[in-house]
Amino acid sequence: MSDLWKSVALQHTDAVNAEMTESIQSLWSGYGQIFRAQLSPESLGTLIVKQIAPPVSEQHPRGWNTDRSAIRKLRSYEVETRWYRQWSNRCSAQCRVATHIASSSEANQSVILMEDLDASGYPVRHSHLTPAQAKPCLHWLAHFHAQFLHSEAEGLWPVGTYWHLDSRPDELDAMQQSRIKACAVKLDKHLSKCEYQTIVHGDAKVANFCFSENDQQVAAVDFQYAGGGCGMKDVAYFFGSCFDEHECQKHIPGLLDFYFEALAEAVTAKAIDATRLEQEWRGMFAPAWTDFHRFLLGWMPGHSKIHSYTEALANETLSIINR
Repeated sequence: MSDLWKSVALQHTDAVNAEMTESIQSLWSGYGQIFRAQLSPESLGTLIVKQIAPPVSEQHPRGWNTDRSAIRKLRSYEVETRWYRQWSNRCSAQCRVATHIASSSEANQSVILMEDLDASGYPVRHSHLTPAQAKPCLHWLAHFHAQFLHSEAEGLWPVGTYWHLDSRPDELDAMQQSRIKACAVKLDKHLSKCEYQTIVHGDAKVANFCFSENDQQVAAVDFQYAGGGCGMKDVAYFFGSCFDEHECQKHIPGLLDFYFEALAEAVTAKAIDATRLEQEWRGMFAPAWTDFHRFLLGWMPGHSKIHSYTEALANETLSIINR
C-alpha cells in the first residue's frame, strides 16, 4: 500500500504518526479501499481514508468491463473529491456529512481523508429499515435537497445519479425492446425539465447512511455521483434500497408525506413556494422510480427490485410522459 495517505495525514493534522487499523471495504471493481487509521498521539483519534488506485485489469462483478465504465468510475472519484473540497462544508447539521480533512493525488492514485463518523456518534449500519428508521434518512434528504435548491452543479455531475441515461448507453443497448426502452430519452427529458432542480446525492441507498446508536440521527457518505437533478431520484432510490415489494406498497405513501413535511420546513427560510415545490416533485416520484427501473432492466433484468410495485409505477409513468 502506498504511503501517500500517511504523508497527507501528517501534513494536515497534528499527528506524528498514523497507522491503518481496520479495513472497512474494498471499492467497486477493485478500484481501491476504504480503511480506518489511528493517529498518534492517540488523543487525536481516528480518521477514514478512501484510497483510489485503479486496477491494471478491471474485474466488474456484473461483467460490465468497458472503457466507458472505467472512465465513469474515475470521473466519479474526481467528483467525490470535488464534493468534499468545495461542497461538503455547506451541509448543515440537518444533513450531516463527514468533515473533509484533506485530499491529494499522485501518479495513478488519489486519497480522501475524512472524519470518522463512527467515532463522532454514527456507528450503526442497516441493510433493511422499519418506517421509523427510514424517517431520519428522509429528513436528511429533505434538508440536503433544500440546501442546494437551484444550485449549479459546478465540479459535480451535470446530472447526478450513477444510473443517468447519458452515462449508461451500454445498459440501454442491453435492454430488450419494451415501452420503457422506447421512452428512455423522453423519460430522461421529463425529469430534467423540473423547475425545481437541486443537487442529488446520487447513490442514496440505506448502506450509505450511518446511524446513531438510537437510530434517531444519520449522516451520509459516498458522494461519487452527486450532481444536478430532481430530489425524487434520491427518494425513490432510497425506498427501493430498504423496503421489499410489500413494504413499498404499505409504507411509501405515509413516508412520502413525511419527506414533504420535512422539505417544507427546510425551505421556510429560502423564499421557496413549498406547495408548488411539493406539487411538482410528487408528480416526479413515479418517473424517478421508473428511471432507475429502466437502468435495472439493462444492467440486471432479474433483479429483486423489479416487482409489481415497480411495474405499477412504470405504467403510471408511461401514461404521464406519453400524454
